[in-house]
Amino acid sequence: MKAADVRRSFLEFFAARNHEVVTSSALVPANDPTLLFTNAGMVQFKDVFTGAETRAQRRATSSQKCVRAGGKHNDLDEVGKTPRHHTFFEMLGNFSFGDYFKQDAIAWAWELLTRVWGIDQRRLAITVFGGDSAEGLGADDEARAIWKQVTGLPDERIIGLGKKDNFWAMGETGPMGPCSEIHFYMPGQPARLPTTEPATWVGWLEIWNLVFMQFERRTAGGQLFALPAPSIDTGAGLERVTSVLQGVGSNYDTDLFMPLLTETAAIAGLRYGENPDADTSMRVIADHARCTSFLVADGVFPDKNTREYVLRRIFRRAVRHGKLLGIREPFMHRVCSKVVAEMSSVYPELAERHTVISEVALEEEKRFRATLDRGLGLLEDELARMAKANETVVPGRAVFTLYDTFGFPDDLTEIIAHEHGVTIDKLGFDDEMAKAKESSRFAGSGEEAVDGVFRSLAGEVGPTRFTGYDGGPGGRGTSGDGTLRAIVVDTDRVDHAGAGAKVALAFDTTPFYAESGGQVGDTGWVTTAHARVRIDDTKKPSSELHVLVGEVTEGVIRLGDAVHFEVDDERRDRVRANHSATHLLHLALRHVLGGHVAQKGSLVNPDRLRFDFAHFSAMTDEQLLLVEDWVNKEIRGNVDSKIEVLPLAEAKSKGAVAMFGEKYGERVRVVSIGKESLEFCGGTHVRRAGDIGLFKVLSEAGVAQGVRRIEAVTGVGALSYLRRLEHELSRTGERLKASPFEVAARVDKLMADARGLEKEVERLKGKLASGGGGKDLLAQVVEIKGIKLLAAAVEVDDAKVLRDTCDQLRDKLGSGVLVLAGTGGPEIRLVAMVTKDLTGKVHAGKLLGAVAERLGGRAGGKPEMAQGGGKELGALTAGLGVAREWLEAHL
Repeated sequence: MKAADVRRSFLEFFAARNHEVVTSSALVPANDPTLLFTNAGMVQFKDVFTGAETRAQRRATSSQKCVRAGGKHNDLDEVGKTPRHHTFFEMLGNFSFGDYFKQDAIAWAWELLTRVWGIDQRRLAITVFGGDSAEGLGADDEARAIWKQVTGLPDERIIGLGKKDNFWAMGETGPMGPCSEIHFYMPGQPARLPTTEPATWVGWLEIWNLVFMQFERRTAGGQLFALPAPSIDTGAGLERVTSVLQGVGSNYDTDLFMPLLTETAAIAGLRYGENPDADTSMRVIADHARCTSFLVADGVFPDKNTREYVLRRIFRRAVRHGKLLGIREPFMHRVCSKVVAEMSSVYPELAERHTVISEVALEEEKRFRATLDRGLGLLEDELARMAKANETVVPGRAVFTLYDTFGFPDDLTEIIAHEHGVTIDKLGFDDEMAKAKESSRFAGSGEEAVDGVFRSLAGEVGPTRFTGYDGGPGGRGTSGDGTLRAIVVDTDRVDHAGAGAKVALAFDTTPFYAESGGQVGDTGWVTTAHARVRIDDTKKPSSELHVLVGEVTEGVIRLGDAVHFEVDDERRDRVRANHSATHLLHLALRHVLGGHVAQKGSLVNPDRLRFDFAHFSAMTDEQLLLVEDWVNKEIRGNVDSKIEVLPLAEAKSKGAVAMFGEKYGERVRVVSIGKESLEFCGGTHVRRAGDIGLFKVLSEAGVAQGVRRIEAVTGVGALSYLRRLEHELSRTGERLKASPFEVAARVDKLMADARGLEKEVERLKGKLASGGGGKDLLAQVVEIKGIKLLAAAVEVDDAKVLRDTCDQLRDKLGSGVLVLAGTGGPEIRLVAMVTKDLTGKVHAGKLLGAVAERLGGRAGGKPEMAQGGGKELGALTAGLGVAREWLEAHL
């Protein structure tokens, strides 16, 4: 049976049993900061299990994309070495949200395995939860009985195991419960009987886990709470099930992986199955290509931050294994394309983003390969030095240099170190990372290179002719040709630079706008006949010199090269819209707040705009709405944008407003938008106000005395913001069971209720601390054989308040025994305390146990403090009297 048929038959089986077939959620969990990646089928249903979300359909089934390569579930180090571990896998699952429970879950799992898929039940064994005294949980005898009734398996094939093996939790917090695992015996007949020691289960393979969701842990290490309704969460790894049904001993031998292994082997000029070490490398590559393809398709790109860094580690580990196979050219994009070809029929997002997946893989590999050999050489030199010096730990500084200069993830260095029988100084590496983050120094060519070297060379290199304004009719000024005049690497001027080099470049002409006037520098690409450079920023170290900062991604660039420029025009368009909007915002603020408003600073980037202005107080909501309305009215009017270069005096006479932080020559560029907005500006702008699309204020706040700041978005950014806002408001309304327009009123009521409860709690605390509404509890103290005893009832149902009250009374008593009964709830809460000087004579736990027994309850504790409860309120007086009787009998 092919893997596609396994997946299809699973979903069809449960669809026939009234389960909704749910599409896999993305690998980046929505609104769940506790997870790096979706790592189980139940992740998208987490809020349903906890009762925070309701679904019309109470049964669901899915084939969920999963990644386990970080956090609690981290299988990265084992991938390729074992037949079962993967970074990316698919989890087949069926789910019940308060509908069916153990009986149906067990019966259907057995039916699918043995009747539909035809697995020999003589090769199957079951584990159930055997209980955990620390959690106060007994064995899952219910599940054991159902398994026996459904399967007819003997007791020795239904094994009880502890919490470690048969109590499933997605993390330290969240839904959890006892589980039953179904195991398959892989080797030939007959199957060996399993034991109560899982480590001895040689040949047995877990293929399905049935989790009986009954509990939720809300804080790490906290107590378990019962879920609103018992539910079912099952997970069967598609790769494992397929290996069983295809009769192979490894997941990698199934049709999910063999096409990828064949592709990798062909690229390497090898045959899979002939060399164990090469086979391991090919398995790593196949697995990591799957993980890369699916993560990129879901919007995760290799980088230095959180999820992105995990992907970079995975990807570069694969590239390194390619090198071990002797693959000399970029290859991962080819293996990723094979993943797309094999799996896009089930996951169409792969086909939709095929180009992006290939380009990301190709560029990331080029970037890493450019430094891989040099990095390996440095590491090998370091390892050779250590061998001579009999050292066994690679210094943290060397590990950081490999990471920072050559792009080696620290775990890759660690793997290579282990292959040589040594370890790495992880703490030292972390220290170096912290220092680098603190200094935030520009990597590669450096700000110092741009601001220092180029400033000194400005006269020699000559001015840069900027061609980035509109570019004539129909153009956007985002492309053109020029000549390379200077190359800086680190702080050195050089005549050429190869792939992987971080560079700062100067040209005779360029359409790339350099950062100035609050507008960020352009990004894009520079190409020559033999090279390609990715431009990450554009700087302006002197008034007439533009410097393009980036990385050579392929080939070699040389002084005098003819080049072609391509600015990222979509990014430029977003910047244009935000910059023109700042001009309209400035004018709107003057209209609404007054002529005293003056610009104090700004930042214009593709995502948003920031505008600092002189004003003496926070803006009111009404004022912000007036500003928004004014700007959007100009946008709807689609007024023209006009640009002129005028003598400075003439521009000033026309009333042009100078921009903050800019210096002006004898002739200035003036931008007018509509009839009123007129400002000095060297930035890029829209041709008509309508091109801005929409203007939306995000925030208004003070940044210094007399200076306010507005942040806003326009166009696509504004639309995206409003959609996110609408989505969150809708979700909030669902949780509050209110329409979006009723949310505020509902929240106000909840807050008012909460304040009322807080006041009541404080009132009760005060009442208890003062002895109960004016009645001094200490007046009830009696003396038994020279020892003071306070045994009293208080109207409280909160255990903490009861303990706090007892603490206060103990401190006031000085020396003695206290027994308090809280009577504010349906049952009696009990607490007893003994001062330290008397614990040798009186045991609080034993004393309170006697009191609780008289009240129909139980109690226990230590000599100095005990807690418990009782049920018989009618016996309260007699119960408290037991405290006196007990002391008289035991002193």
